[in-house]
Amino acid sequence: MTARQILLAVAAMAIVVVGSNVLVQYPINKWLTWGAISYPVAFLVADLINRRFGAKSARQVAVAGFVVAIVFSVWVATPRIALASGVAFLFAQLLDIYVFDRLRQQQWWRAPLIGGVAGATLDTILFFSIAFAGTGINWQALLVGDLAVKLAVNVALLAPFRALMWNIARPAKSA
Repeated sequence: MTARQILLAVAAMAIVVVGSNVLVQYPINKWLTWGAISYPVAFLVADLINRRFGAKSARQVAVAGFVVAIVFSVWVATPRIALASGVAFLFAQLLDIYVFDRLRQQQWWRAPLIGGVAGATLDTILFFSIAFAGTGINWQALLVGDLAVKLAVNVALLAPFRALMWNIARPAKSA
């Protein structure tokens, strides 16, 4: 990856995560927050990088995005949400990248779908249990609602993934 590509990918990750950390603080109803709608885009970014440049580059972008997102999240969210987001994001992204890489040679949709489901599930469980356990908030209901929406958005993002994988995410040519 060029320096410009890394910078753009890290910026995209950070924008999605920081934005989602703000949005998760605003419930839509008793079982859903706005963050559930925006957050799955982070998996799309990781999957496009993984498809184009490989798992190593995707992990590097995820780690760099994690650091940048944590720094900014502390300013726009509570420290507990920033911590929960960071832990959940890093582990979920690494799981998604691993699963995607293992499935990359199968049908085009399998790696982003299964990796996204695994990552979203781990992310949601870690985030809501760290961010809201012991607060009096019915976080289990939010967890179920957010996960359902994240999984639906993950499926919806297969179309943009397919379109982008033939343009910007075409595997890089070996030297």
